[in-house]
Amino acid sequence: MDDITDPPGAQHWVRVKPRPLAAAGTGLCVALLLAALSLLLLPAAQHLRSLQGGVQAPATLHEAGPCILGDCRVKFEANERTVVANLPVGSSGGKRSVGDRMTVRYQADDPRMVAHEDDVDGGGAAALAMTSGVGALAFLLMSVMAAVHAVRQRHSRR
Repeated sequence: MDDITDPPGAQHWVRVKPRPLAAAGTGLCVALLLAALSLLLLPAAQHLRSLQGGVQAPATLHEAGPCILGDCRVKFEANERTVVANLPVGSSGGKRSVGDRMTVRYQADDPRMVAHEDDVDGGGAAALAMTSGVGALAFLLMSVMAAVHAVRQRHSRR
């Protein structure tokens, strides 16, 4: 009997005791992180919306990077001069290449305040802020349910 071995790939299951308070704490931490992300993205979405009434201009992508992080630069003509400006955090355009044509909107008094035409409704920042906010509420609800379950378990044992 001592020379019996498990076949390769055999799985052994270990019974884990559920810990509802640990689950509640973890869910609460995730909810707080998602809420913080949502609050950080709201100003970016508001900035994009503020350019809805801006001056429209044709532009080319001057430097490509992760546009959602604000690492894209566009080149366009404003007030009879060439302007190179960063697209703000929350901008779309992830698959664009340097030299691609696009339409931007900029503030008449400050052409460096620019946004891609497709993003002036809030863009990806608004969608991500809303998604993370809903996720925060879901994790908060699950945390409360886990805490209630833990309290009920403790009272039933007594």
